[in-house]
Amino acid sequence: MKFTKSIYVIATAGIALGLASCGASGDHPGYEYAPQMYNSIPYEGLSQIINEDEGQWLSTREDEKGEFFNSNINNPHRMNMREPVANTVPRTKDGMLPYRLLAFELEKAAEKQNPVELTDQVLAEGHQLFLQYCSACHGINGEGDGKAGEVIGGVANLKGGAYINLPEGHIFHVIMKGKGRMGAHGSQIPQERIWKIVHYVKQEIQKQ
Repeated sequence: MKFTKSIYVIATAGIALGLASCGASGDHPGYEYAPQMYNSIPYEGLSQIINEDEGQWLSTREDEKGEFFNSNINNPHRMNMREPVANTVPRTKDGMLPYRLLAFELEKAAEKQNPVELTDQVLAEGHQLFLQYCSACHGINGEGDGKAGEVIGGVANLKGGAYINLPEGHIFHVIMKGKGRMGAHGSQIPQERIWKIVHYVKQEIQKQ
């Protein structure tokens, strides 16, 4: 009987301790199960841990700092990312400025000129990019007869109607931001490559 009561007391104490350990208050975040899953060791701009002893109890780091310490001590104010230089604008890895026009700004986009010089190599690259990204819907000849286009329906025939006279900037903008059934591709295709596709569409598909 005493043994049974002891088990109940130990179990109750264990449950109480477990519930208490889940509580968080003030500066104490509570205890974590598998803390390596919650605390990022690599540098992170928004979740710095600047206490060099944080996670010391399980650390195996060669620098003898806590396991969870992830602040860059070599940057001012321990920022993991430096702020950009004042009055500068970041460019893409291809050297182009970020594209800031919104999806509805088609008229303004139509005024943009193709910054990529037209060469035989650019046309060849534009052809390959068109096959890779566009032919599934528009077809290999741009006539709107791609296999995916047959399922979706309403895909533009780039050889016909008003599409022939579209400015290069308009085509670029639609690829970037999407329009109607056309999805936005700006997150998948770099700007320079889109301009190469535009060259191919105008020069080879539309013969402009």
